[in-house]
Amino acid sequence: MIEPNEKPSVILVGEDGNAFSIIGRVSKALKRAGADQEYVKKFQDEAMSGDYDNVLVTAMNYADVE
Repeated sequence: MIEPNEKPSVILVGEDGNAFSIIGRVSKALKRAGADQEYVKKFQDEAMSGDYDNVLVTAMNYADVE
């Protein structure tokens, strides 16, 4: 599993607040930052393991959310 070179920044303010949209946006940012598919899948599985609040907390753990 290859982690990103640095924690990517993701802008969520003013964007679609749908959980799947947030997961997709963070996933793309992780890939751009150098993460491999296994790391991105880990993020996605963790984000989808709970409710909407869990999606937000997980996104903030994996990326700098603005």
